Amino acid sequence: MHQLTYGDIEAATERIAGRIRPVTLVPVDPGAVPTYRDPLDDREPEPCEVWLALEYMQHTGSFKARGAQNFIQAHRDAGTLPDAGVTIASGGNAGLACAWAAQQQGITATVFLPTTAPPVKVAKLRGYGADVRLVGAEYAEALAACADFAAESGALASHAYDHPLIAAGAGTLLEEIHRQIPGLDTVVVAVGGGGLFTGVATAARHHGIRTVAVEPENCRALNAAIEAGHLVDVTVDSIAADSLGARRTSQMALHAAQQDGVHSVLVPDTEIVRARQTLWDDRKVVVEHGTAAALAALTSPAGQLPDRDLPPRPAAPSHGYRPGNGEKVAVVLCGANTDPADLVHRPGEH
Repeated sequence: MHQLTYGDIEAATERIAGRIRPVTLVPVDPGAVPTYRDPLDDREPEPCEVWLALEYMQHTGSFKARGAQNFIQAHRDAGTLPDAGVTIASGGNAGLACAWAAQQQGITATVFLPTTAPPVKVAKLRGYGADVRLVGAEYAEALAACADFAAESGALASHAYDHPLIAAGAGTLLEEIHRQIPGLDTVVVAVGGGGLFTGVATAARHHGIRTVAVEPENCRALNAAIEAGHLVDVTVDSIAADSLGARRTSQMALHAAQQDGVHSVLVPDTEIVRARQTLWDDRKVVVEHGTAAALAALTSPAGQLPDRDLPPRPAAPSHGYRPGNGEKVAVVLCGANTDPADLVHRPGEH
């Protein structure tokens, strides 16, 4: 299995330059995120500095556009794009990105989704000209149908997260964040199948930046793999399952998680809902529940400060993350393909 390298991310950065939207970063209000105070730290107290990386403003509404563009462009450069086009199984966002990138390159995209995919994502897919096929109730069933189609048609099979070109494309996001925030200490990122995490963590480790991998309590494929020391299947039961609902993470993601400077934390659905509502109340930003999970790690009352000097251990998982004294943190808001109807409008809002 190809383990992602920083060289892969450098190549992706060059390959997709000018083909994606650079990420915008905005600061969080001072004091909005609680800071952990180490009793042994004799430095003057200093608030943490938190930035939101607004990657939900990317083409197709999520970070997935980076990996899809890198995947298709790499195959075009190599002369390996078949006449049958590209196919992918996706809970939604990866399919959108694949369809968009295929449209940009003038090729056909056939996208397989579970029947549980949000209608807003299905409608957007068709808007990009994709051939949409709804199969089964879970991602695994759509994936099997996609594999059969690729074998029969000769279409190039992409993947929602488990491919080095996909993960490398996602890692270009960290490169942009790093350039804009000198002295960045930590990046916080939600984890589904693990493509975004793998790319971000690989680039972050090269730059000496800590990665906090956030999953819902009942949607924890990476966290469970770290504890077991190998890939395992997990139950998927979270309000964020439409985007973070992988039953099993990738070997690439587990390898990245086992390196120094990575911390795996879990957050309850109640805090995910609260963080998503907070983004709407404070900034009129509408994101997916999976996206809000990253912010929930910093705002959850159960937030803990993981041991920064040790790699992940098979132990009770941390719930949330508390930045330390003066820590610079970037929180990736990775997707916004959601129905805003369930956001609560406060009195006086129009």
